[in-house]
Amino acid sequence: MSTLTPRPRPGILDIAAYVGGDHKAPGANRTLRLASNENPLGASAAAIAAYRAEEGELHRYPDGNATELREAIATAEGLEAAQIVCGAGSDELIALLTKAYAGPGDEVLFSAHGFLMYPIAAKTVGATPVAAPEQQLTADVDALLARVTGRTRILYLANPNNPTGSLVSSGEMARLIAGLPGDVILALDSAYAEYVPEGTDYDAGADLVRRHGNVVMLRTFSKIHGLAALRLGWCYAQPPIIDVLNRVRGPFNVARPALAAGLAAIRDPSHAAASRRLNARLLPWLSQALAELGLEPQPSAGNFVLVRFPRADRTAAQALAHLKAQGILVRGMAAYGLPDCLRITIGLEDDCAAVRDSLREFLA
Repeated sequence: MSTLTPRPRPGILDIAAYVGGDHKAPGANRTLRLASNENPLGASAAAIAAYRAEEGELHRYPDGNATELREAIATAEGLEAAQIVCGAGSDELIALLTKAYAGPGDEVLFSAHGFLMYPIAAKTVGATPVAAPEQQLTADVDALLARVTGRTRILYLANPNNPTGSLVSSGEMARLIAGLPGDVILALDSAYAEYVPEGTDYDAGADLVRRHGNVVMLRTFSKIHGLAALRLGWCYAQPPIIDVLNRVRGPFNVARPALAAGLAAIRDPSHAAASRRLNARLLPWLSQALAELGLEPQPSAGNFVLVRFPRADRTAAQALAHLKAQGILVRGMAAYGLPDCLRITIGLEDDCAAVRDSLREFLA
């Protein structure tokens, strides 16, 4: 037998594989899943019914163009259906966009505490990931523009940002795109757009797409619509970018049950509205409760709160273990360069109270 073994492309083994939030707490009497920013209300009844209705059609291929879903999204969001591409979660769309526009010798730019999939996608195609420092856990437009070079191909920016919850205003976003070369894509990851309070100076990206040929808006059904298990996302861009993405994606990249559930979800705005109301009530409540314990919750425009543990004798890692032992799963932030922080998803009222009570006990 040959002693030779297959070798991956250079850089692949340098990738630290993405590790999602915990979903089990062995030995605990209960499990509260507050580690992955899932919707505590679950999916809408209409989406669940649509999913179940597909059980007799599992031998049929899905509509490879996601025609009905794209048209429903366009109607709900005031967009052009022809400028929408659907994917198996926004993760797939990030991977496709990077694959199509970056490669060896190129650079992919992002904010220092941005979503981990950005550097992973860059390394996967042989491009160099470049992180720009932030100001007070918020993307710094000047720092981002200062790191744009002739090799920069894509700038990924989550807004609101995961995991910090911080927001870049529409005015700052306009300044960013004005300073960005026209051949560099600005990919706005707006996974948490629906949670941004009304009246906020915020643009999820649709208006920027209309005005600029190098902007892509990424969205997901995993958060506000509660369909994380089905892996469904979409993006909006000008026709040339849409044409490229349609050329590189798989012909049936979104499963039929996901298309059906997504269609029902987008046509059920009452569920999204209820999810927003719950988050708008409990996010400030939990943030205030944690601040009263001497912790440092950061302002958040998402469905989660990033919390800093300032005491050397009560660290974030110790708190993570304490919570897990009680069946409360939250997210450690060491992989994001924030080892003194935890990210806590906003759950139901009893979930948030359980987090407060457990951390009160931990800090005593």
